[in-house]
Amino acid sequence: MARSAVGVIFTNIQDKNIPELSSHRTLASIPFAGRYRLIDFALSNLVNSGITTVGIVTKNNYQSLIDHIGSGKEWDLARKDGGIILLPPYSNETDAPYKNRLEALKGITGFLRHRKEDYVVLYDGDGVSRIDIADVVRFHEESHADITMVYHETDSVESHYYITLDTDSFGRVNGLKINPRVNNGEKINLYINVMVVQREYLMDIIQNAVQSGYSSFGREILSKNVNTMRIFGYKFNGYYAGITSLSRYFKYSMQMLDKNVRDELFGARDIYTKVRDSAPSKYIEGAVVKNSLVSDGCLIEGTVENSILFRGVKVGKGSIVRNSVLMQETMIGSAAQLDCVITDKNVVIRDRRRLAGCEELPYYVSKGKML
Repeated sequence: MARSAVGVIFTNIQDKNIPELSSHRTLASIPFAGRYRLIDFALSNLVNSGITTVGIVTKNNYQSLIDHIGSGKEWDLARKDGGIILLPPYSNETDAPYKNRLEALKGITGFLRHRKEDYVVLYDGDGVSRIDIADVVRFHEESHADITMVYHETDSVESHYYITLDTDSFGRVNGLKINPRVNNGEKINLYINVMVVQREYLMDIIQNAVQSGYSSFGREILSKNVNTMRIFGYKFNGYYAGITSLSRYFKYSMQMLDKNVRDELFGARDIYTKVRDSAPSKYIEGAVVKNSLVSDGCLIEGTVENSILFRGVKVGKGSIVRNSVLMQETMIGSAAQLDCVITDKNVVIRDRRRLAGCEELPYYVSKGKML
């Protein structure tokens, strides 16, 4: 177990990837798979690996995140010593929020300085996976690495900013590229924004970067020093979904309807989330539901196929919902038709409306909107 490590989760770093869903919430608090938030996967992976102190780096739009996390009880992080610690978006030297990862790290040096753990696990809240962090820390120790970066092999990428790794037979990174051009079908080792680094070494890196006037952790620290630092890559072979765009969010949401994917993601170790006491869903006579995830408190009078319904969704009589993601308290009137649609929370779709998108460009309805 990785009890010698402290976790740090960045909740806003990747916000610009999905402006549609992160305009009023952090990316880490985006709802996923009917009952979860993206941060649940990072928190659960850390806790399942024995890490009991987790710093949450915030910036803006974090009210829903705080409401979701609460005291950390659901993740066994409501503790007198450690537990969940909310970290401000600025350092003691300035009142301005951080602009990049390096500034965010500078702002939490006080937190890191007062910790006693040997290692820090830096974790972005933009991925869906079940990673054994304890095994990553073990690999880091056995490799005598300065930095260990977790990656997975893929043939596609869709993000404003990404890092690919080249490793030798021992796992040492001998090439690190930022936003390289990727040809269709080309296999790459994509860094999935999970990193292990020795705590005091990280503080030295931050201090030297500040003194040198650096502004980019990836370009000016990792990329420039790949031959002098002992940077290793840990290959993750399990299921990974990088939520890097609205189309990727839709794609990976639809994958949750595959039992094999669900078994891999939720099978061996629990993924914890905030528990709400909602009434069971109600299916009126004549309702048809096929291959869908339906959360508590829903009322179904129409047809739902290949879709994900969050809590409190209502589908009116004669309405047909296919290949869609309907977030909390979405109300669908009578005789409406939806196909490849994402509705945010508290959306109302009136009677006889017809909305359709496609897999590459799902139709998105923003929070609280009525159509």
